[in-house]
Amino acid sequence: MSKLTIVAKIEAKPESVELVKAELLKLIEPTRQEAGCIQYDLHQDNTNPEVFVFYENWESRELWQAHMNNDHLKAYMKATEGAVVNFTLNEMAVIG
Repeated sequence: MSKLTIVAKIEAKPESVELVKAELLKLIEPTRQEAGCIQYDLHQDNTNPEVFVFYENWESRELWQAHMNNDHLKAYMKATEGAVVNFTLNEMAVIG
């Protein structure tokens, strides 16, 4: 079973930056408690505050998929509906 790195980029509407940030921050504690979560770090762009990036490491893709179906993620989706302009997710593997 190989580890999985996730890079998730969330772009908030300018007027919704604080809402999206608050909701993203709520995800950190429960996610770090989840089975298979090795690292779950949230970043905010220094020059473009609308841009957030989660850098995540998971023990397996299966455990990450279980995370994607959790209630706290559903609550986030509902709370930020209409507040996010763009969401990009990359599933990655360490190559060096």
